[in-house]
Amino acid sequence: MKNVRIDDIGASTKHFNQWGKKRFSFKGLTYFYFPWANYFFLKRHWPFKGWAKYDELTADEWQKYLKIFEEHKIKPIVAVTASWVDEKSNLIPFPKKFPEEASVLKKAAGEKKIIIANHGLTHCVVGRHLPYLRHSNRKMHREFWPDLPNELHRNHIVESQRMLEEYFETPITILVPPGNVWGEKTYEALRDTNIKTVMANRYMLDSNKPMVGIEFVKDDNFFACHDRDFKLKGAKWLYKKIKELQNE
Repeated sequence: MKNVRIDDIGASTKHFNQWGKKRFSFKGLTYFYFPWANYFFLKRHWPFKGWAKYDELTADEWQKYLKIFEEHKIKPIVAVTASWVDEKSNLIPFPKKFPEEASVLKKAAGEKKIIIANHGLTHCVVGRHLPYLRHSNRKMHREFWPDLPNELHRNHIVESQRMLEEYFETPITILVPPGNVWGEKTYEALRDTNIKTVMANRYMLDSNKPMVGIEFVKDDNFFACHDRDFKLKGAKWLYKKIKELQNE
């Protein structure tokens, strides 16, 4: 059975990544197109809502889902964004923003029930992450675009590693780049850290350069989901998904 990976824990993307679905299709054929889906409040409401808003998983919800994973002998990879970026571009460390949730995950990691992965420092381009009035801001919720400065890649990798390793008291060896966006600058920033694996649905955006000392693992090798799935779909969805994975 494939392992499970859960992304976006601690990321303010769940509040600020607001974009509207313009195209509605069935079996590849568009049956409805709404060009104004990103205007004002429409992007936050059904049927146009593409992603945000939804809330962080609570400590109690995590306890419930961790029990389900343990029942099925699954050790999920939990990808944590080290800081929540607020409306004023302040970075709030994950354990400070969500202390009860963080405590549950720290305990589970200490008991070897989950593996903590690095899901970036911010998940977004800070200062450009707030919703736009008439456009999607989805692109701004990918942290490691290749055209961003070397210093940003370096600082975000080093700082997120420091924060996560200090709190969880263990080496963090996996990077899950937000939105599967990363490049050669990201790779170079990883080389002096404990990261040994990059997990994403694609290789570097700007290079086919082989990595030295770091393995690339494509999403095909595991079931990748988001905390959004757990928050909006619940335990029934998880039981169903586990059964499907067991039957593969």
